[in-house]
Amino acid sequence: MRSRVRDVLIAAIAAGVGAIVAATALPLEGQAPAGRGPVPPAPAPAYRAPRLADNHPDLNGIWQALNEANYDLEAHMARPALALRAGPYGPVPAAAVLALGAVGAVPPGMGVVEGGPIPYKPEAAAKKKENQEKWLERDPEIKCYLPGVPRANYMPYPFQIFQSASAIFMAYEYAGAVRNIYLKDPGPAPVDSWMGQSVARWEGETLIIDVKGFNDQSWFDRSGNFHSEALHVVERYTRIQPDVLNYEATIEDPKTFSRPWKISMPLYRRLDRGAQIMDFKCVEFVEELMYGQYRKKPLSP
Repeated sequence: MRSRVRDVLIAAIAAGVGAIVAATALPLEGQAPAGRGPVPPAPAPAYRAPRLADNHPDLNGIWQALNEANYDLEAHMARPALALRAGPYGPVPAAAVLALGAVGAVPPGMGVVEGGPIPYKPEAAAKKKENQEKWLERDPEIKCYLPGVPRANYMPYPFQIFQSASAIFMAYEYAGAVRNIYLKDPGPAPVDSWMGQSVARWEGETLIIDVKGFNDQSWFDRSGNFHSEALHVVERYTRIQPDVLNYEATIEDPKTFSRPWKISMPLYRRLDRGAQIMDFKCVEFVEELMYGQYRKKPLSP
C-alpha cells in the first residue's frame, strides 16, 4: 500500500515539474524562442481615410488645434502676462494689462518646434526680442490683421476645409480669413499678401501645400516670432484617424533664419452638434484701439 501511494506521489510531482518546464519553454508575447531574439509585435494596419470621387483622401470638416502654439511656438513656462515690467520681486504685468489678472496670463506649453530652438540669425534674434518687449504695439493679432500661414491653423479658432475633386478652399473663423488653394500652379504671386499664394499637390495620403508670396507683416505667435517677405512655407496635411489630421509646416526664410525648421501638431475635428464656422470679423472690435484718439472727445482709458 505504501509503495502504491509513493508511486502516485512521484507521478504527480513529475507531471507538475513537466508542466512548469513546458510553460517556461514557451515564448511570451513579443518574445521569440530561446536564441532567436525578440519578436516584434504585429504592426497595426495603417489608417486609410475615406475617399472622394477622385480617390484622394477626404479632408472635409471643421478642424481646430488644441495647444498653446499661438502664445509661443517654442516650449515655455507659465508667466503672469505677455507684456511685463520689472517688479519688486520679479516681473509683473505691464500697466496696460494689469487689470486682466489671470485672464491675461500665459499658459505653459510643450512647444511644437522640432529639432531645437527656432534658428534665428543674430540680427533677427535681436528683433524677435524687441518684438516680444513691444508685443502690445506690434502683434498684428491685437489689431485684427490677417493671421498669415501657418499661424491661421493654430489660433484658438476653428477653420473649415472645403474639398472636392476640382477645388480646395479654407475658411477661418478669425477675421474672416480665407485661402483659395490652387491645384495648378498659376506662376508667381502677382502681389505679396498676408496669407500668401497656396499651390497644392497630393503625395499618397498627404495633401502638400506650397505657400509663397507673403508680405513681412504677420507673426508666427504672440511671442514676437516673425519672418520677412522671403518666407516660404510647405504644409503637409495627413488624416491619421477619423477625427484627427496631422499637420506639419516647414518654414524657410533665408533673410531671417539660418536654416529651414519645422513645426508639427494634431488638428482635431469639431464634433459639436451643428458645428459651423461663425463670424468673428474683429475689425470693428479694434476701431476704438486704433482710431479712438481721433474722436472729438476721446474715451477715457
